[in-house]
Amino acid sequence: MTHAVDSKPTVALLCGGRSSEHSISLITACGVLGAIDHEKYNVVTIGITRDGKWYLTDENQLKDLTTQEALATFPEGGQQVFLPLGAGDNRLRLVNENDELEYGEPIDVVFPLLHGPFGEDGTLQGLLEMADLKYVGCGVTSSAVAMDKHFMKVAFEAAGLEVGPYEVITMRQWATDAQGARERIEKLGYPVFVKPARAGSSFGITKVDSADQLDAAIEEAHRFDPKLVIEAGIVGREIECAVLDTADNGRPRASYPGEIVVQDVEHSFYDFEAKYVSKTSATTQCPADLPESVTEKMRELAVEAFLAVDGEGLSRADFFYTEDGRLVINEVNTLPGFTPISMYKTMWENSGIQYPDLIDELITLALKRPLGLR
Repeated sequence: MTHAVDSKPTVALLCGGRSSEHSISLITACGVLGAIDHEKYNVVTIGITRDGKWYLTDENQLKDLTTQEALATFPEGGQQVFLPLGAGDNRLRLVNENDELEYGEPIDVVFPLLHGPFGEDGTLQGLLEMADLKYVGCGVTSSAVAMDKHFMKVAFEAAGLEVGPYEVITMRQWATDAQGARERIEKLGYPVFVKPARAGSSFGITKVDSADQLDAAIEEAHRFDPKLVIEAGIVGREIECAVLDTADNGRPRASYPGEIVVQDVEHSFYDFEAKYVSKTSATTQCPADLPESVTEKMRELAVEAFLAVDGEGLSRADFFYTEDGRLVINEVNTLPGFTPISMYKTMWENSGIQYPDLIDELITLALKRPLGLR
């Protein structure tokens, strides 16, 4: 079943989800709902609980949730939703109050606003491919590679991009040879950053300044992921650059870079509280104060990083700009924060694309792109 020729496309916004970034996803959804062009698109909003159940929701419910507490949780209840089953039928499946299955409106494109595992790691993208639903953002493989900080660095190195020194520690390695793991980490020198390989929003990340802090940091990171990446500390400014795809396989575009400056001495790096809770711990500067040659080089490298993971749709590339003038790629994020204050949206606004137009362009790209083998 499809829409009439002259009807508006229907966009399904997905938010919440099963990852540690559940609450940030709800905030993102509020921002997108407030900026999307409702005259151009029909919008269906679906909230996903922390245990993976899908329910219809709306902007008012999400606003109530996200204004009550910083770590909001989408509640169970309401009309439950199931994805279409493919085979050319793109209607949502809904469960009514009598536990009977009924059909909702056809969905033309899905806008995943889910951060972290089970949202931007390829699992959801595979589900949408199987359901024959078009969607915003990277495909299955690129999403999975970009979610895993280990394999992402391997892809960057293969593309000739400079990455900082790092080690990978799996749960098996830590259980069978913890001392060997410690010795490998020691060679990086302190400080190091202990990170879950497949988490985001700084969950589970600890800055470790000495060996006596290492075991506790590893245990903390293992709460989020059995696989860890330990990165050597790099002295340099942290600069970000947004990437936006183009139709017809043209070269992706890069925004002017932006910089987040952590000002609060209580935050030694840009952790979760500095990002989402504290109102005074960090400031943003966009465009970043960089020499013109460095700005253009970073924009070029951001696109190269996007291409290294075979990206589609959008990404945000994070770099270190060192004192000796090197640009070291840290990571790319294939579904970056999309709130009204997020850097991805802010960098594009400072590069000439306003928030509603940015949302429109991402949806348009997704509608034009075919499904399959991504």
